[in-house]
Amino acid sequence: MDIISQLQEQVNTIALLAVNTFGTLQRDAPPVRLSTDYPEPTANPNPNPSTDGNPNANADGNPNSNPKPSEEANIIAEQPKAMSAALVQAAKMFDALVSALPLSGEEEQLQRIAELQAENEAVGLELEKQLKAAELEMKQVEELFNQATDNCLNLKRPD
Repeated sequence: MDIISQLQEQVNTIALLAVNTFGTLQRDAPPVRLSTDYPEPTANPNPNPSTDGNPNANADGNPNSNPKPSEEANIIAEQPKAMSAALVQAAKMFDALVSALPLSGEEEQLQRIAELQAENEAVGLELEKQLKAAELEMKQVEELFNQATDNCLNLKRPD
């Protein structure tokens, strides 16, 4: 894979990590009271209707399969650290790829562009020659095909 494709893939990786990191931070952020003027929300007596009244059952109905609150708090606390470390690692990889790009001056780039244009013109001329030759061959094949069909329709023997 060329360096530009690797850079594009790394940018996609960074974007994915950033979206996931921000989404996780938003999802796991503790609630913040905006104003003391608003009353506390009332607690929902049955937050998960699929548990059939069992507060220890998860959505699958399996009791005690949820991690303990302290384990869950540890997971929530460690997750942003791990995600931010992955984001920093992806950014470092991007920087390494950028530094691996070949550096050249404006004159070298213009010279390379001129070389590529000359090569493009040469290849274009060769393709035109091949196209003309193919068209000529196609006309010959069509003539032979027409002769063969005429001979078959007229029940003539080929010469």
